[in-house]
Amino acid sequence: MGADLAQLGADELGRIAVNALLTRTGLDPSRIDEVIFGCVGQPVDAANVARVIALRGGIPEHVPAVTVHRNCASGCEALTQAYEKMVAGRGSVFVVGGTESMSQIPLLFRQSAAIKFAALAKAKSLGQKLRAIAGFRPPDFGPRVGLQLGLTDPVCGLNMGETAEVLAREFGVTRAEQDEFALESHRRAVAAREKLAEEICPVYASGGLVSHDNGPRANQTLEALARLKPVFDRKTGTVTAGNASQITDGAVALLVMSESKVNELGFASLGYLAGYSYAGCDPARMGLGPVFAIAKAELQTGLTPRDADLIEINEAFAAQVLAVLKAMESEKFARKVLRRDTSPGAVPREKLNVNGGAIALGHPVGATGARLVLTSLKELKRRKAKRALVSLCVGGGQGAALWLEAL
Repeated sequence: MGADLAQLGADELGRIAVNALLTRTGLDPSRIDEVIFGCVGQPVDAANVARVIALRGGIPEHVPAVTVHRNCASGCEALTQAYEKMVAGRGSVFVVGGTESMSQIPLLFRQSAAIKFAALAKAKSLGQKLRAIAGFRPPDFGPRVGLQLGLTDPVCGLNMGETAEVLAREFGVTRAEQDEFALESHRRAVAAREKLAEEICPVYASGGLVSHDNGPRANQTLEALARLKPVFDRKTGTVTAGNASQITDGAVALLVMSESKVNELGFASLGYLAGYSYAGCDPARMGLGPVFAIAKAELQTGLTPRDADLIEINEAFAAQVLAVLKAMESEKFARKVLRRDTSPGAVPREKLNVNGGAIALGHPVGATGARLVLTSLKELKRRKAKRALVSLCVGGGQGAALWLEAL
């Protein structure tokens, strides 16, 4: 947040990604049936931001566009909606993805101030204007932080960091475990920098060229992480800015086609969507969403983590991912919470987030789901592997799980 891409709005970030996609693929944009983009903090000056992105990105006006919102899984939602439209015969070529400018989520006036501003705007005489101005009080000018509001669940009353603290306590995840996980995220992301560069479109911003992620820290240490103070529970908490995902700006665009259209147009496919599920859970424990979604996907696909060559679980918080790993192999959790006899199965750490995750790379919430899909498919190709599992926790108490297979 406030870094290299901070001056670019969500619409411009999305436009850049779509332009890069069309340039790299050489696709005739008139062949696109629809554009579907995820965005959580939708800009007020670019309503239905997917449509703005499409038109500014060079896609003809006859191609419709829709913005979708499933919090952290919005980028996944864009992909799965395209799949559902294909199955329903409503198109065969889609541009999907997600965009987010977390730096530009606005500060808001309180409703009491909005009413007074409206009264001032309606005032006609000098006397009426002076009376309207006299009605303002200092608290009216104290802004409400839009980002903070968006990251707070209105049902359980906890912000996302506080839900991570809940899981850390309930699953016995220590501060040391969280910091070690965070350090490994940075190490893997730094080691994968050249590979990840394949997914990045260079952007001119802040007076220079941005050509790589600025989150991974090559010099990150456990000692530095240990010095950070807890953010969400300052007395007894363990979640810090260092073992939580970074607040980030970014966008992702993917070209999605039916198999017949891929063959017709002569494209080389990275892989395909083999199955997916979305599931609900307790909003106060929203970080466990992947467990519920992976278990639900198993009922539909028969696949478990042991069938995956690669696994991506979005690193909203180290505590959250570590709690998921513990819940995934817990027979007690399976019987008591999932209402099944066996656990979904352990997640091998050597298969998990092999190129680092959101703790190092950042989490532009509307775009992350699509980014994880792209990263996984490219890594499958590099390894000549077959199958990847992508999963995210979702604010509000949901989880997403997508199974991807390479061709």
